Amino acid sequence: MGLFQQLYGWLGAWIIIFWSIIKFFLPAQKKSLAGEIVLVTGAGSGIGRLMSINFAKLGSTLVIWDINKDGADETVKQITDLGGQAHSYRCDVTKKDEVYRLAKQVKNDVGDVTILVNNAGIVAGRRFLDCPDELVERTMEVNAMSIFWTLKAFLPSMVAKNHGHLVTVASMAGTFGSPFLVEYCASKFAAVGVHEALTAELSDLEINGVQTTLVQPFFIATGMFDGVKTGDIPMLEPDYVADKVVHAVQVNQRQLCIPKIMYFIAYFKTWMPVNAYIFLAKATNSYRTMDNYTGREKKAT
Repeated sequence: MGLFQQLYGWLGAWIIIFWSIIKFFLPAQKKSLAGEIVLVTGAGSGIGRLMSINFAKLGSTLVIWDINKDGADETVKQITDLGGQAHSYRCDVTKKDEVYRLAKQVKNDVGDVTILVNNAGIVAGRRFLDCPDELVERTMEVNAMSIFWTLKAFLPSMVAKNHGHLVTVASMAGTFGSPFLVEYCASKFAAVGVHEALTAELSDLEINGVQTTLVQPFFIATGMFDGVKTGDIPMLEPDYVADKVVHAVQVNQRQLCIPKIMYFIAYFKTWMPVNAYIFLAKATNSYRTMDNYTGREKKAT
C-alpha cells in the first residue's frame, strides 16, 4: 500500500468522523418504514413484541417468529387491534431446516422480508463450571448460530433488490466479559462479530442499499435478568429500548449502545490495560451484578 493511499484513507476517515460529530447535533432525517415487511425473532414477548408493535404503527407488515406460538399470536392480536398487519409463526430458530422452510412459507404468505431483526435470546446465569453443557449449547445456538440461519434465509432477496435492513440485537455483554455470564457473553461476542463482519462484507461488495444496525443495550427490565443489581446505572425500560431501536432503523444508525454512557465505557476499555480494567470492575462491584440473579432460563429478550 502506497503512502498516498494511506494518507487518503486517514483523511477520509477523519472527514467522516467530523461529519458524524456535526450530524449528532442536527435533526435526523427518518426514512419511511411504510410497506416494509419486518420479521422479528423472539417477538412473542419482551422488547421483541414492543419493537414489532412500533414497526406496525409506522405502517410496516410484521412477521412474528417465536418458539412460543401463544406468545406470537398475542403479539399479532395486539398489532391487529391497533389496525396493523401481522402474521405469526412458531419457529425454533436454532433449527436451520425449520428456519429455511418457514422462510419460504413467509415469502409465499407475505412476501420478501425487507427488515430482519434478530432479537431472540436466552441466558443461563450460572457460574461457568455449574452451567450444564446443554445450556451452554442452547445459549450459543439461540443467541449466535440462529443468526447465520436467518441471514442466509432472508439476505439473498435483500441483496438482489439492493434494499433492506439487518438489525442484530446483541448486548453490552458482547463487549464486556462478566462473571455468571460466560456462555452469554460468548454468544453475544459472536453475534457482534457476525454483524460487524457482514457489515464489512456488504460494504466491500458495494451493496449500499442494505443497511445494518447493531444494538448493544445494558440490562433490560424484561424479566430475563430479574434479581440483577446494576449499581449506579439503572436497568433499561423495555419501551425505551424498543423506541430507540426502531428510531435507529429509521435513521440508518450503524450502532446503538444504550444508555449513551456505554459508548464511553466501551471506548475506555479499548486502551486500558487488562489488569486496570479488572481492578476498576471489582472496585465498582461490576462483578457482583449477577450475585442475586433469579431470571427465568430460556426467556426471550
